Amino acid sequence: MTTSRARDDGALLRFRVMAFIVGVGLLVLCATMVLKYVPAFDNPRPVEVWGPIHGFLYMLYVLTVLDLGFRARWSFGRIVLVALAGTVPFVSFWAEHRVVGWARAARADTVAAR
Repeated sequence: MTTSRARDDGALLRFRVMAFIVGVGLLVLCATMVLKYVPAFDNPRPVEVWGPIHGFLYMLYVLTVLDLGFRARWSFGRIVLVALAGTVPFVSFWAEHRVVGWARAARADTVAAR
């Protein structure tokens, strides 16, 4: 039988993986934007291909944020801010680091309360 802690650990792992994927995907999207708008390259095709892929990955990221946020009983504001972290280059990496810190602190509080 799966324990609540194991489900929470699974939600955290899924979030961490998606935060990394979306962070890298956003950097790739930025690179494709350079290919589209810098006159020396002037090639819109990479954005046409990668843009929808990144959009789909971002939706999965938001779902993992919601899953983790509801399991961890985060405030609505925290859920929104962590979800928005996937829209700014490099910020999803920072958010992932912060979320892991919050999860470790919550686990320490739970263990101390026992």
